[in-house]
Amino acid sequence: MTHHATDAHTLAAAYALGALDDTESNDFATHLRDCEACRQEAAEFEATAARLAAAVAQPPPAVAKAQVLAAIDEVRQLPPRVPASASAPAPAPAPARGGVLTRRAVPLVLAASVAAAALGGIAVWQTQNGQGLKAQARQAQQQLDTISAVLAAPDARAVHGRAANGALTAVVSSDQQNKAVFTAAKLPAPGAGKTYQLWLDHDGTMRPAGLIDHDGTVILTGNPAGAGAVGLTLEPSGGSPQPTTDPLLLMPLPA
Repeated sequence: MTHHATDAHTLAAAYALGALDDTESNDFATHLRDCEACRQEAAEFEATAARLAAAVAQPPPAVAKAQVLAAIDEVRQLPPRVPASASAPAPAPAPARGGVLTRRAVPLVLAASVAAAALGGIAVWQTQNGQGLKAQARQAQQQLDTISAVLAAPDARAVHGRAANGALTAVVSSDQQNKAVFTAAKLPAPGAGKTYQLWLDHDGTMRPAGLIDHDGTVILTGNPAGAGAVGLTLEPSGGSPQPTTDPLLLMPLPA
């Protein structure tokens, strides 16, 4: 690894997301044996990326398999691959760029993982003829664009938490985008007539920030600027103007 010892700590996220070359990855694995802080940080980034990607992934509709099988006979086959001549010189490997993937680059990698999971479902949606499905696809694309913009912002920051009901949560926020993204995994069903509601805590005043009733990722509504924390409560369907139950989660926003 070409980094100084003090720089190694900035590579936890890149290591967790598989964005280091083989030499850097092996050297950083050695570094992890003696660095508890980096071990924890790498695990948190890996979990965040997995939750964000899974949250926006869309299962293909049941009719997709039948449509694909029916279209196979009409698809032109690609020619066989011919191995390159042994005499042809192999392209020179790109020089290692140690130090390029730092915390500033991590949101871009996270955004890529989200996009890879989501666009597959959107592409399937767009093959359907129904206007309703196309509208859903456009809405999903807009949500993905907003999420990706937050994750790719150079000032994006992430925090992780666990709600009182066991749900694993993460918040990624960007002052530059003036938005925050909330992700939940292992969120128990809210129950009949109930929903989970998100809140932004502004100096003790809880302001509604959206609803979530299952595992997934949502853009927090309202203005996160000046908010100190994100709250989660169980509320009647449709939400409440003010919390009616004790918070299941009150997680400080990244500073």
